[in-house]
Amino acid sequence: MKFKTKKELKVFLDTQVELFERPEFFESDPLGIPHRFSKKEDIEIIGFLTATIAWGNRKSIINSANRMCLLMDNSPHDFIINHTEEDYKELEGFVHRTYNSVDLQYFFFALQRLYKEQNGLEGIFSEGFSFHGNAADAISHFKKQFFQFEHLKRTQKHVSDPMKGSSAKRLNMYLRWMVRPADKGVDFGLWKNIPLNKLMIPLDVHTGKIGRRLGLLMRTQNDWRAVEELMTALRKFDCEDPTKYDFALFGLGVSGF
Repeated sequence: MKFKTKKELKVFLDTQVELFERPEFFESDPLGIPHRFSKKEDIEIIGFLTATIAWGNRKSIINSANRMCLLMDNSPHDFIINHTEEDYKELEGFVHRTYNSVDLQYFFFALQRLYKEQNGLEGIFSEGFSFHGNAADAISHFKKQFFQFEHLKRTQKHVSDPMKGSSAKRLNMYLRWMVRPADKGVDFGLWKNIPLNKLMIPLDVHTGKIGRRLGLLMRTQNDWRAVEELMTALRKFDCEDPTKYDFALFGLGVSGF
């Protein structure tokens, strides 16, 4: 599909956002997992864990996230705060692709320390955005805080770092979930101290493909430089909430546009 002007393209994308930013969007999507909870801390904890394993087959992701919910007795925050080393025995055998029980054990441990001794997930991400003013440094700041405790080096690969060139797709997706407004019944709008216009799009094979097809992205690699290039284009359509176009690009990609 060709568009004569940028204005025509904006109208098209805005229409697609309205089409895809609906609760039906996550009926078979990992985002449906945190939507089962109502407590803020439950949502942000299970949201983070679900986003962490959100690569590969969506059905497999949902199955693994459901198992994590069961391991936390369907009370993520209460479990994270109160679990002991004895509970780690129940994690044996957990695996989602390259993410295994050793990784999950560290994630549980680190989350417990962050919620007991710091200001939890929101506090650390908000601190990063406040201090640095951009998503790349804020995500890198989070990774440093998350891995400040003793851990196996292998576990670090499950938290991406834009400062090393990664598109950080899963963390950008998680930030979109937590920050963007909840008025459409899709994202949660829980974190108020991170500006919408500082969010970056979760670049994956679908958003990248459609972005290139529409002339919004020239770079062929799906890395952080591509994220920045795509965001530069999307901010021209909406400088206040540019990541809303994730729904349009992803939805078009999945639907075979």
